[in-house]
Amino acid sequence: MLTKTDPLVENWYSHLDKGQKFKVVAFDEDNSLVEIQHFDGDLEEVDLDTWYQLDIEPCEAPENWSGAIDVGEKDDLGTSVTDTPTKDWNAPLEEQPLATEKPGQTVSGEPQDDWDEGYPEEEPLEGE
Repeated sequence: MLTKTDPLVENWYSHLDKGQKFKVVAFDEDNSLVEIQHFDGDLEEVDLDTWYQLDIEPCEAPENWSGAIDVGEKDDLGTSVTDTPTKDWNAPLEEQPLATEKPGQTVSGEPQDDWDEGYPEEEPLEGE
């Protein structure tokens, strides 16, 4: 079956015989060339005569169409590629306890925990 559909940039099409989807990414009318990008990311260029010989039909974009297609600096939701805010990249590290401090104690030697109850004292094991 010959297609009567003209190539429209940014539209998705499906091969009726293969079931594969692709997107038209460019159309050069002067040279009669159609550049398509398959769902797996492969680019292909076909002439207009070949285009009209394809057994295709327009279709909806795949659910996760950005998986293999290069989307640059934005993800498919339009947010930045990284989820770490810029201010966090330059945030200072948390202060570390001094070497003279024991975990759970202040410099004065008083036990301290989340509830200000202190820690239980360790009992020696039998036989020590």
